[in-house]
Amino acid sequence: MSKKRGLSLEEKREKMLQIFYESQDFFLLKELEKLGPRKGVITQSVKDVVQSLVDDDLVSKDKIGTSVYFWSLPSCAGNQLRNVYRKLESDVQSSERRLVELADQCNALKKGREESNEREEALSNLKKVEEKYNELKDEMAEYADNDPAAFEAMRDAISVAHAAANRWTDNIFTLRQWCSNNFPEAKEQLEHMYQEVGITDDLDYLEMPTVGN
Repeated sequence: MSKKRGLSLEEKREKMLQIFYESQDFFLLKELEKLGPRKGVITQSVKDVVQSLVDDDLVSKDKIGTSVYFWSLPSCAGNQLRNVYRKLESDVQSSERRLVELADQCNALKKGREESNEREEALSNLKKVEEKYNELKDEMAEYADNDPAAFEAMRDAISVAHAAANRWTDNIFTLRQWCSNNFPEAKEQLEHMYQEVGITDDLDYLEMPTVGN
């Protein structure tokens, strides 16, 4: 035995509207939640269904004191539906006018672009120019290392690195001298430590390399 199919949202909306139309009275939400099940709308669904009717202007809602009342009259609903219909009809007419305008613009843009031998030749030449442009752009990328701006930036970087290297060399000499002055009895141990870390007698300041213009 198959289960009974529940009401769809639209069917629930119709059932709730019947409550308003049949009584033509004002209701609190809790009253509607009691009346809904008599029409087949479960209590848990009443609030959402009524709110959807309010959103579509099929049910009116107002707060009086601390209570919120809902109501809907057949005549009001009819006027609201007619207003909705007129708005939709106006939107359709506006869309149709816009469609005509777009069609006219499309036709205007097509003028001068009709298929012809001249047009085909022009498009072919354009494609060749674009291909040549891309080739030249790729070739320029291969010579990017010889770009004057890139060369100048490289020379500046070398200058900074050279100054930094000599600054650290100067720091090493200063530290060695300080160790010699303060720990003369540990001269051999210090020399052995210098050898281990790579500080040899041929350590000296670097000369600035010559970079051609």
